[in-house]
Amino acid sequence: MSASGGTKAIVAALAANLAIAAAKFVAFLFSGSSSMLAESVHSLADSGNQGLLLLGGKKAKREATPQHPFGYGRERYIYAFLVSIVLFTVGGMFAIYEGIAKIKEPHPIEAWYWPVGVLVFAIVAESFSFRTAIKESNEIRGSQTWGQFIKRAKAPELPVVLLEDLGALIGLVLALGGVGLALATGNGVWDGIGTLCIGALLIIIAIVLAAETKSLLLGEAAGTEEVEKIKAALVDGDVVTRVIHMRTLHLGPEELLVAAKIAVEGDDTATQVADAINAAEGRIREAVPIARVIYLEPDIYRPDAAR
Repeated sequence: MSASGGTKAIVAALAANLAIAAAKFVAFLFSGSSSMLAESVHSLADSGNQGLLLLGGKKAKREATPQHPFGYGRERYIYAFLVSIVLFTVGGMFAIYEGIAKIKEPHPIEAWYWPVGVLVFAIVAESFSFRTAIKESNEIRGSQTWGQFIKRAKAPELPVVLLEDLGALIGLVLALGGVGLALATGNGVWDGIGTLCIGALLIIIAIVLAAETKSLLLGEAAGTEEVEKIKAALVDGDVVTRVIHMRTLHLGPEELLVAAKIAVEGDDTATQVADAINAAEGRIREAVPIARVIYLEPDIYRPDAAR
């Protein structure tokens, strides 16, 4: 997986979540807090999600085969989509179930120092993981807002880790609030309400991730800037006079397919057209290095047909 895949951010999140999941589960055993149980399952699900992202990155490196001639780059999209499903079912739905059960049968929190101490530790650890994801994202985000980055990113790993870490931090604050209110009032219902809020948050994040990853799975075109670079590289002003129409498609985060019909003069020889096409392919790859699969079709430009 390349740097743009956010490997460092994934590993940092995996290490943090494994440690946090163990600590939260111990706190649940000593305190009986449903918020802690929901949070421990949440962290465990996040750990599995990071494992899925790493597995997807590894599988995406496989060489193309006759059965899959365009390679396996979209494996990363598939595994990112699986992450959203795991987050929705294992994280969100379990928290909703646990929260409802705690509200129906509330009981006071025992050994309060366990959940409070673990939540404070978890907030510190998640903040470190979130900071790593932000740092890696800033290297490729450019001038985009965070919303634009998550929506437009072709590599799914960093948006997934960013949203997971953000959700984890907010969830920890909700858990701390639920535990705190339960301790202050002596009413365990607040712990259940905090758990419900965590579940709702995880489901919202899962839906956002699923929607964005679905778009990548369906096939997204290159960004506007890349499209303009490709169009400029195609036309040489000599043999290739214009781009009649063009389509681009991401075969993976770092592999782009370009298909275009280009206009040539009617008196150009086959050799001239072939040389011009080869030269145009070279200019495209120089301008947009991820454009690795290029199909160019020469044609005589006719305004009526173009319309």
